[in-house]
Order: sequence, then structure tokens, then C-alpha cells
Amino acid sequence: MTITRIEDSTDERMEPYANLTAHQLKSRLHPENAQVILETLLVIQAAFDAGVEICSILVDERHVKTLQDALPRLAERDIPVYVASREVLSAITGINVTRGYLACARRPQGREPQALLDQAQRLVVLEGLTDVSNVGAVFRSAAALGADGILLAPTCADPLNRRSIRVSMGTLFRLPWARAEGEWPQATFQALATRGYSSVALALTPTALPIDEAGRRLAERAATGGSGRVALFFGTEGTGLTREVLDRCDLHAVIPMQRGVDSLNVAASSAVACFELFGRSS
Repeated sequence: MTITRIEDSTDERMEPYANLTAHQLKSRLHPENAQVILETLLVIQAAFDAGVEICSILVDERHVKTLQDALPRLAERDIPVYVASREVLSAITGINVTRGYLACARRPQGREPQALLDQAQRLVVLEGLTDVSNVGAVFRSAAALGADGILLAPTCADPLNRRSIRVSMGTLFRLPWARAEGEWPQATFQALATRGYSSVALALTPTALPIDEAGRRLAERAATGGSGRVALFFGTEGTGLTREVLDRCDLHAVIPMQRGVDSLNVAASSAVACFELFGRSS
């Protein structure tokens, strides 16, 4: 393991950390060069354990020993480790909330959507989420509460955005995910149907069942010859799921609210719904 001290925030080796935008990091013209930025030791550990190719690590000089203890296998790999003072780190990142650990990694690829649908039993489907923090939070809830994978609609925000990765606590490196292909949502519902999935929309509609009742309906289907596979749909932060998705889902479910609150945001509702429909049986 080569450790190099960085004294100047304009050092060219710091370009991925300091100067490249999310769009530039994705490198659409040359995807083989695409990169992601990882923040916090926990996220770096998750990526490392998942086999993500780490290009370099940038660490606060006070945390070098902690990094070595947390990732003992790091010494076996030829990964540059850059150390800097807190002041230089802040100048590089422009913020003071990195907790002292950053890494640059090759952008991992999602699964093939057909393969994901073949393998999963309990699937979360995200349509149109634009807030990368919400995407990361849904990954964390889904991973913790029994989902086998996440399918992203074409309009859903990038899960490998720097902030999304951080909010997910690295779970998006552990939970299989894919970007839906073909005409949305027709191609996806056809693929789900051929594999025996029951589709549930979390939505405020007149026909929506309380989520515990939706869970009982799903259990009855599984007990009477159904596959037991479930795809749970969440929509965009503002307007929810599109009419095209709502019309194709087998069930609509709602989380009962009190004190005049009509709904939770998608990050919170995903946790409740995954617990109710997936977590209880995981």
C-alpha cells in the first residue's frame, strides 16, 4: 500500500474528488472510464467487500490507522492512499462533512433487468424519483427489510450519485439492482407477469387497501397456488405513480395515517411498506 501526502488542494491527483461533476464522473461517452465517489469509512468498506474496483482513497491524516485496521486487505492491493490535513481535505471537497474518508472507484454496473427479475422474490420498483437522497434511503430500507432487489424506471435518478451512495450507507453495493429496459411500463409489467409476480402500488387511490390487508391478500394468493413473488411500486416525490402503472398493478395499498396527515414521504413510506410486506416474512 502506497501512502502519499497531499499538501495542495489543486494537486492533479485530486481532480476526481474536487473538480469532476456527477455528469463528468459518469463519462457517458467512455463508460469504461466512469467513476463514483464514496464517502465515509462504512461505505468504502461496503464497496470493497462487494468487489468494487477502488482507484484511490483520500483520508484525513488522523484516520490512517483506523483505515488500515478496518481494511487490512488494503495492504494486499496496489491502491494509492492519499492523506491530507483536515484543512486541505476541506479545500478539496468544499465541505467539512466527509468524516475524513473518501474513495474514488470504478462505476459498478447494475444487473441485467431480466436476470434480476428471475432471481428476486421480493422486488422494489421505483418510478420517477428525482431526489438522489430518497433513492439512497429507499435502498437502505429495502436492503434492511427483506427486499431481494430494486428495479429503477428509466426516469429514476442515478443511484450511484455521490449523495445517494452515502445516504444508502453502502447498501446499494449489497442489494442487486437494475435499470428497466424497453417501453415503460408495459415491458416491465409483461416481464413481471410471466414470472408470477403480484404487483402492489403504494398509492393514495380510492381502491387502496390498508397495507396490512394488502399483506393478507398477498399471503392468501401465495397459499392458493401463487408464486409468492411481490413487486412493490413507489412513485415520484410530487405526484406519485403514473396512471399507467396504477392501472396495471394488482393491488393498491396505503399506510393508514392519523391527525390529518395524508402520507409519508417516499423514504419513510418505503421503510414501513417493506417491513409490512417483506420484513415480517424475511
